[in-house]
Amino acid sequence: TTNSLDARNLNVRAQIIAKSDEAVVAGVEEAVIIFDICGCDARSLIDDGSLVKKHQVILDIEGKAKDILKGERTALNLLMRMSGIATETRILINTVRDVGSNAEISSTRKTCPGLRIFDKKAVRIGGGTMHRQRLDDMALIKSNHIYISGSVARCIRELKEKCGSSIKIECEVTNKQDLITAIREGADVVMLDNFDPAAAKDAINTIIKMGLRERSKIEISGGVRFTNIRSYAEANPDRISVGYLTHSAK
Repeated sequence: TTNSLDARNLNVRAQIIAKSDEAVVAGVEEAVIIFDICGCDARSLIDDGSLVKKHQVILDIEGKAKDILKGERTALNLLMRMSGIATETRILINTVRDVGSNAEISSTRKTCPGLRIFDKKAVRIGGGTMHRQRLDDMALIKSNHIYISGSVARCIRELKEKCGSSIKIECEVTNKQDLITAIREGADVVMLDNFDPAAAKDAINTIIKMGLRERSKIEISGGVRFTNIRSYAEANPDRISVGYLTHSAK
């Protein structure tokens, strides 16, 4: 469309402006690179990780109209998605800190195909942790693995034998007995999967009484939302992983 218009060589100036009342900006670096690739001069007025208000200017761009139009939607798509993820991450972190919890807020692998590196970076910019980027970053035993292998204990033993000490092992559990087993078998991290807040607190209190709490990191995952994360944080896990950060952020 642009190449068919007479005004395609017009020199213009454009701005990217925040529309949300308050947001954590992420993706500024990527937006600048996109406009640079398109032959434009983009100047960021806000750094990644900054809190911005409505109507605040984030980027100034100058160049040929055709070049700015070439890059605008890709730049906006990344800025909007990454800023949404970073903003929601920051909200959750502030919420758990309000109850005195130091739990990490982590993303999952429920990311948009092709955009994982940007989704994970946005979580980090918001103050969270990225967990795994790839399947081979660590061994994560999920319920399907336990089902086909036969037991939590057997899964952990096989992985410890075949992966060696350099690969950390995390095991997903759905009940208190499997939590105890996973810790005793030497899992580095145990994930309480779809425990409600009361059950999570009870499970963690149980392993404290048994003297097992310091032997493994404890992660909570499944069904975590802004409306209940405070209750999960009060159970004092080491990490809370939240799928909607990357699959449903505003």
